[in-house]
Amino acid sequence: MKKLMVSAVAALMLLSGSAIASDASKAASNQALSQAKIEAKKQQKEVKIIQEAVDAVALTHQVLVALDKKKEEEALKKLEKAIGKLEVVMAAPNAPALIPIDTSVEVVEFPGSVKDIEIALITVKALLKENKIQEARKLLDTLRSEIVIKTVNLPLASYPAALKLAAKFLHENRIDEAKNILNQALSTFVEVDIVTPIPLLKAQFLVEEAKRIAKKEKKKALDYLKEAKSELKKAEYLGYTSESDTTYESLKEAIEKIEKEVKGKNSAEKLFDELIQKLKEFKEKAIKRFSK
Repeated sequence: MKKLMVSAVAALMLLSGSAIASDASKAASNQALSQAKIEAKKQQKEVKIIQEAVDAVALTHQVLVALDKKKEEEALKKLEKAIGKLEVVMAAPNAPALIPIDTSVEVVEFPGSVKDIEIALITVKALLKENKIQEARKLLDTLRSEIVIKTVNLPLASYPAALKLAAKFLHENRIDEAKNILNQALSTFVEVDIVTPIPLLKAQFLVEEAKRIAKKEKKKALDYLKEAKSELKKAEYLGYTSESDTTYESLKEAIEKIEKEVKGKNSAEKLFDELIQKLKEFKEKAIKRFSK
């Protein structure tokens, strides 16, 4: 039963979506994602990596290698150099508690439709009832559609102190204790993830594009609005929440109001502007920051 249910989910992910969205709206969605990736890369480049901290971490690894080779003097020199690098960082005015040493961008897009999400959730519940925790976890992990900017940080409050304690142990010839402290220090890095839901990015872009063409290409504009509603539904079903006072239901109602106007007199510019502003605010307040 379990295998059949999981297979059904996989099959639906492959087959659904194409019949729902027009080629034009799919192209617009892809364009939205491409632009979002470019913006994420820009934000990644804006994270200021502190080279002294990077060097200190590299030196920490070198100290452990030297200690494994019984080269205590070399290890101590490298350790002192690492401490010196971090003292430079600590001496800077308003030095932050977390010092960036690495950053990356991860893009995970859910390939299916809202129906696929519903089926996947039913399957997860069934697996959990059978105590198939790991299978359920794997399936749940596919229920993401997001851009994540990951930044690995060195904790300035504890890392330099750990290096100094390790140096003290080396001076006292307490090699194993020094190694333990250094290994513990290397496990204290803090990863901060900034998560932006892709469906919300797409919904905003689709509405903006619909506004741009509503006067001249009414049918395409309506396709874009229909796809925007679908993306909002997907975001809601995937569990992306926002701290905005605006709700998914009110966004859907606002789109439907614009659809009626586009089909009729087509004087919806003010409605478009109001909706776009709501979508921007909703998206910004749905962006989450996680530390781990």
